[in-house]
Amino acid sequence: MRGRVVAIDGPSASGKSSTARAVAEELGFAHLDSGALYRGVTLVALREAARRGRAHEDPLDVLEPEAILRAAEDRGLMLQPDGAGFAAYLEGEPVDTEIRAGRVTGSVSAVSAVPVVREWINSRLRAMVRAGRDVVVDGRDIGTVVFPDADLKVFLTASPVVRAGRRITQRGVDPDPQRLEAEAAALAARDHADSTRPTAPLRPADDAVLLDTTSLAFREQVARIVELARPLLARR
Repeated sequence: MRGRVVAIDGPSASGKSSTARAVAEELGFAHLDSGALYRGVTLVALREAARRGRAHEDPLDVLEPEAILRAAEDRGLMLQPDGAGFAAYLEGEPVDTEIRAGRVTGSVSAVSAVPVVREWINSRLRAMVRAGRDVVVDGRDIGTVVFPDADLKVFLTASPVVRAGRRITQRGVDPDPQRLEAEAAALAARDHADSTRPTAPLRPADDAVLLDTTSLAFREQVARIVELARPLLARR
């Protein structure tokens, strides 16, 4: 029996993952972070480039995407159930911390734009739901491409300055004006890249609920999505 799916999409630093994790906990679903797989593939690409002595080059200039995916399979990249969610493993070791590092963050947008990479990851996400897991999935094209038949679709957004401030605060540093300006510019560049890519561009699904979190506290945005998802709990 197919699991129930809540899809949460949105731009970088819109709070998708933290929100999805909290919503999943409230609903008793598992949190499935699609970005962890994209970051995992990117980590594989960076490691393979380093093995070839080309660690400082764009991994897509070093390796064909198919070679990166073969390496991902050979080295056992996967998401394994971990409590109320899933954890990324590579070569038998957890890599959740490593996939959030700066070098991975800087390369993941380019790697995730490759169609064959997206197809490889999407097939694995869908397999988890076919296995019967009820999930809250977050990403950039979950409601439009990966699970167009999701039971509930939500598109999170917030102003660039608010998103920049949240990201800087997460790093444990002061969001002074200079940092805010630089981070907002970086987010704007990522937004442009994600929304203009030819494959699965970032956009709300036609039937998604738009939720602007600029002026919402974290618990408020979680509560709003949980309320939208309550009717799903009766469907089984």
